[in-house]
Amino acid sequence: MFREMRRKKQVLSSQECIEILNSGTSGVLAVLGDDDYPYAVPVSYVYHDDKIFFHGAKKGHRVDAVRKNQKVSFCVVNKDQVVPDEYTNYFRSVIVFGKAHIMEDELEKRNAINILSKKYAPDHDEEHRQQAIDREYNATCMIELKIEHMSGKEAIELVRSKNSQTN
Repeated sequence: MFREMRRKKQVLSSQECIEILNSGTSGVLAVLGDDDYPYAVPVSYVYHDDKIFFHGAKKGHRVDAVRKNQKVSFCVVNKDQVVPDEYTNYFRSVIVFGKAHIMEDELEKRNAINILSKKYAPDHDEEHRQQAIDREYNATCMIELKIEHMSGKEAIELVRSKNSQTN
């Protein structure tokens, strides 16, 4: 169902993909938007238990699109180093495909918000975190992306660099 990557030497392992998802702070969520135009929006996220969670407003283009069609993709760029002398870019990225849904279960939604808040405010104590969550909870929409396929790729120059370091 999902295409194999053409440049097999540049494929990242599953573990490397997960490391990129865990270390990233923003990515681009792509949905089927109005009039079937693609709509890609930058979002903050957290990867947890083979799922990705996003938060945002309860109304808007992204929420409408997810309600209309659950199939989405999500991309995180981990490295983006322009190398002018070589007319290239040393990149590393991950793309995820899956189905997204608006979280309705209160316990699951609160748990997802808590996981997300720990990623972005790891030094805050639990009481402070819960107060912040409670303050914004009713206005917050949580979206869960269940991953069906994940792949990562890096520039051939990075592959060569890794190979030369291991030899």
